[in-house]
Amino acid sequence: MKFQDYIESNHTFMLGKPVIKGTRITVELILKKLSEGASTSQLIDMYPSLNNDKINACLAYASDVISNELILQD
Repeated sequence: MKFQDYIESNHTFMLGKPVIKGTRITVELILKKLSEGASTSQLIDMYPSLNNDKINACLAYASDVISNELILQD
């Protein structure tokens, strides 16, 4: 699965934040809800346009961003 199939970012939409394609649901929101303990089935109940593939795409996106991040240390 490629997260690019499910996630897009456009500077004219939602301030350029990455969102699930065709929605206003940000990757940030999905990650926040998961970190707060929400299950994937709860997320799908809250946001019926989501599915497991789209949620997994958010996790893949976050992993890709973190793996390319440069960490500066004092």
